[in-house]
Amino acid sequence: MTNPRIILNKLKWQKDLDLSLCEIWYIHRGAINDTKIINGNDIVKLEKSFMKTKTAMIPYHRILKISYNNQVIFKR
Repeated sequence: MTNPRIILNKLKWQKDLDLSLCEIWYIHRGAINDTKIINGNDIVKLEKSFMKTKTAMIPYHRILKISYNNQVIFKR
């Protein structure tokens, strides 16, 4: 799977997986190295072209890496 939205939806809805065990690295202008990391618990809603967190709306094209249970499952 190469699409972050598909991966995150799978983690959210598949019963044997847990979205709270994932970390998402994404481009955030102004942060150190222009990168920020959030936990799956911070995701409020997965929309068509972005994910909504408790503090922001992050377009999927800004996601650099997703790890699940300390294993990288997506990387640009």
